[in-house]
Amino acid sequence: MDIYSVIKSPVITEKATQELGEGKVCFWVDVRANKQEIKTAVEKIFNVKVDSVNTQIVPGKLRRMGRFAGKTPKRKKAYIKLKEGYTIDIFGSGGV
Repeated sequence: MDIYSVIKSPVITEKATQELGEGKVCFWVDVRANKQEIKTAVEKIFNVKVDSVNTQIVPGKLRRMGRFAGKTPKRKKAYIKLKEGYTIDIFGSGGV
């Protein structure tokens, strides 16, 4: 699997932003990716060293629009702990 197709996007929640200060980052990843593929993708893309990877599969939710019902797809979330001294700037260094 290509390293750029493993990581989809960062998870921007209150819990995920609090853990940034502790050296932990959270990403939405491909459901088929395993922990080793996630680790190598993060290390190569962001030029950091990864200490550990924990994953969680988030089940799809039932969504209704009037009488029509559907389900959102299941997704996979990866919690990545970085080694001491490494950081990933998710929000960008520039800004107002």
